[in-house]
Amino acid sequence: MFDLTINKSSTISPTPQQRILGCLYGQAIGDAFGMPSELWPRAKVRAFFGWINDFLDGPQENIAANEFVRGQFTDDTCQAVALMDAIIEDKGTINPLTIARNIMTWAERIDAFNKNILGPTSKGALIALQRGTPLDQIEANGVTNGASMRIAPIGCLMTTADREAFIEGVRLASIPTHKSDIAIAGSAVIAWAISRAIEGASWCDIRRELPPLAHEVQTRFASTFSASLARRIELAFQCVQQAHTIESGLDEIYDLIGTGMDVIESIPTALAMVELAEGDPMLCAQLCANLGGDTDTIGAMATAICGALAGVTALPETARQLIAKTNNIDFGHYAEALAHYRQQEV
Repeated sequence: MFDLTINKSSTISPTPQQRILGCLYGQAIGDAFGMPSELWPRAKVRAFFGWINDFLDGPQENIAANEFVRGQFTDDTCQAVALMDAIIEDKGTINPLTIARNIMTWAERIDAFNKNILGPTSKGALIALQRGTPLDQIEANGVTNGASMRIAPIGCLMTTADREAFIEGVRLASIPTHKSDIAIAGSAVIAWAISRAIEGASWCDIRRELPPLAHEVQTRFASTFSASLARRIELAFQCVQQAHTIESGLDEIYDLIGTGMDVIESIPTALAMVELAEGDPMLCAQLCANLGGDTDTIGAMATAICGALAGVTALPETARQLIAKTNNIDFGHYAEALAHYRQQEV
């Protein structure tokens, strides 16, 4: 069994770069942990796995995961890496065209258009780009979570000191695939939680800030008839607060809030998982993997926040080594770059 022991002995607060690195590894670990159960109903996850408490290969029975191996992350983190590559290419600025090109390069390299990898809104937007449609002419008004799942690097890059600049940065990072009000609002909420955590804010303070931010952004970019993200986030937190056990909390979130790919379900649920896990990144990854539904994406978003809250040392070294080796990735390089650009902004 994989060792989920967490180092909680240190009372030294993590540095911003340690929180950024924790966020990036948190994203990847939550993604890889949730990969085997991706898009299965909660009852099927229970019947097949019992309880997921380790990294696993994607089972042959799951067509969404059967090509993945133990510790391998999915398109969620792959697109976050493409976003970071674009940020570094443009020396810390957020350019939608560079982001779109980097995502397209990744998609073409892995033949994503012919595999069961991309979400519907992302796939439509990228196909339009592939055919030469200018970015500003692509509608991309979908309500799914393809922008929110990759947004963590923006939370690492940008401080919350300038609220308007922060929201605009989130919008620019989202529009290569998602331009709707609810999609931008969902991305803003995840990125804000991460950025505030890097600034050293407590989860208690952060969670109070999220519903007003969601309302502000969704209202500003109104383009759909989606339900209120702010109200759904509040409801998700209430579900956790009223739960008597972790299991009953998972059941209530699954039944009432939902675990689908739409922003209105997955973002409130991801925040509820942070609350239910009390910010513990490895527990959060476990809870998300056993939740059912869009487990890899919910896991990626929620555990990224937990990683930023707790810092990289809260994630076992063996887990980080598995992620780095399996995916041939050096998150240390990315964390250093993002911390450098963030300090420049300050």
